[in-house]
Amino acid sequence: MSTTKIREPFRDRFSLIVIKVMLAVVLGLVLLPLVYIVASSFSSPAAVNAGRVSFWPVEFSLEAYRSALSNSEVLSGYYNSLIYAVAGTAISVTLTVAIAYPLSRTTFYGRNVVMTLLIFTMLFSGGLIPTYMVVHDLGMLNTRWALLIPGAIGVWQVIIARTFFANSIPDELYEAAALDGASDLRVLRSVVLPLSKPLLAVLALMYTIYQWNTYFDALVYLKDPDLFPLQIVLRNILILNTPRTGAIDLAESMRQQQLANVLRYALIVISSLPVLIIYPFVARHFTKGVMVGAVKG
Repeated sequence: MSTTKIREPFRDRFSLIVIKVMLAVVLGLVLLPLVYIVASSFSSPAAVNAGRVSFWPVEFSLEAYRSALSNSEVLSGYYNSLIYAVAGTAISVTLTVAIAYPLSRTTFYGRNVVMTLLIFTMLFSGGLIPTYMVVHDLGMLNTRWALLIPGAIGVWQVIIARTFFANSIPDELYEAAALDGASDLRVLRSVVLPLSKPLLAVLALMYTIYQWNTYFDALVYLKDPDLFPLQIVLRNILILNTPRTGAIDLAESMRQQQLANVLRYALIVISSLPVLIIYPFVARHFTKGVMVGAVKG
């Protein structure tokens, strides 16, 4: 028995081709600079400065990576960024779940008022100077807490988590847990969280990327170079070109400005590597967690 293949209308096929071409162009605009950076980081300083590198390493060399990984300031920044990312993500996910779960329960009195106040903070804030004064008065200035506490809760993440809890956890599970005499904390720990792995993966990824890319808060609140995250170190090398004991001192000692130029590309690759490693492990949860937390039904 033969089957008749349905032919798509020309308009649909044409639209699909246009969409694919546009996506390919966008992919090229995003991917080609990254490929160039990676290729330059693995090329010799002479080849990079001569402009002979395109999208494939020329005169393969690991000199820039050896210099970067032997730089005490880069290693210190990497260590600090790891602390901020791990500790910040743990604190943020914990606080986000703690505020989103009660807001998702219809039995929580005043939840609409609290939610309105949270959304209000998305539109209006106290400003930089009042926030700086609060951080200063709390004794967090020039400490690691200045990067962990002020931005610990994201309102957008709270909305996603609240919607997920409200739409994805059946009410029958709450009723069964209540009949068994479980407290709210027990229900959260034993019922809600095990069923919310996609949401937790999404929140962890969002907060990890935010903490890893922390730049402005560190620039405002931190003065001690030993507390600087990697992004501030990159700023000093890529923009200001004045690290404390970093790439420029190394380049001067070796009298190779060429190495300093290649070192910039290597540092960009090194700073992006952790996020690229983490993403594949949570990618399968990302779309599911965002869509379930944003769309009802």
